[in-house]
Amino acid sequence: MLFPTTLVGSFPQPEWLIDRQKLAGRFPPRVRARELWRIPAQYLAEAQEDATIMAIKAQEDAGIDIITDGEIRRESYSNHFATALNGVDLDNPGTALDRSGHPNPVPRVIGPISRRHAVTVDDLLFMKRHSKRQVKITVPGPFTMAQQAQIDHYGGSRQLAAMDYAIALNAEIKDLFAAGADVVQIDEPYMQARPDEARAWGLDALNAALLGVTGNTAVHICFGYAAIIHERPSGYSFLPEFAQCSCKQLSIETAQSNLDCSTLVPLKGKKFILGVIDLSDPNIETPDVVAHRIERALPYVDAADIIVAPDCGMKYLPRATAVGKLEAMVAGAALVRGKR
Repeated sequence: MLFPTTLVGSFPQPEWLIDRQKLAGRFPPRVRARELWRIPAQYLAEAQEDATIMAIKAQEDAGIDIITDGEIRRESYSNHFATALNGVDLDNPGTALDRSGHPNPVPRVIGPISRRHAVTVDDLLFMKRHSKRQVKITVPGPFTMAQQAQIDHYGGSRQLAAMDYAIALNAEIKDLFAAGADVVQIDEPYMQARPDEARAWGLDALNAALLGVTGNTAVHICFGYAAIIHERPSGYSFLPEFAQCSCKQLSIETAQSNLDCSTLVPLKGKKFILGVIDLSDPNIETPDVVAHRIERALPYVDAADIIVAPDCGMKYLPRATAVGKLEAMVAGAALVRGKR
């Protein structure tokens, strides 16, 4: 089917599960933030499962083809995995600058980074038990995790830390495909935010995370959550370099930034998870608007290589708005499909 639809990753968590006002006040957490959850610890896992089932059903009802778990169990896209590794002091966080230049509490790396156990496989298996559709699961990338940490080990080298993050992530990705994932997406927003380091060593770390992986892999690169980063540049600072990445799909934003899609030409051979939903706009797009945004890419990208998605994660949207935007996205994709 042409123009299948998916999420980038996150879906709004319900207010009864997480304090969304507190979440918006410290987004996105790099260390664990258990104080955000409204449910007592002994009932939290069950409540997260119930909310995940609701997120799956909401996607299915909207007509989404490749679903995610909505990242419902996570306080952020990255801390769920990054704080589950060996070598991290969870009791004494460090500090690092976020992409907007503000200091944040972050994991403090005090020893060699390694994976002690699978982190997201059970989440994948839960999703597969509750949906018959294709499933995608997301993990943070090694470059981004190295940027979101205080590196007290490795002589302070983010590059050396990133290579061990990559080894841990490689094992996780292989386990996810062995467990039946249709797509594994690696989130690497900091490659856009810090392109010089990304060019110097970030791509090597990302390819190390993908070494020997044969499944359908995607990389998401973005300008940051629309709820946090309000201004968008006219183009990516790190994009053509992904021609040298062994991933099969690239997840990019085109809606809010009004991206010139001719910049995708050097990446021929990749499939594109094309962001066509503007998450900075509280208004729900019409299907015609969505169709127009898809069609802007067609002079430069084969129709068979386009997967339709929002620009970025929907975590900070009101749930009714997120559902309405997904329904419009599915309808817009159908409009373009009907013209082929």
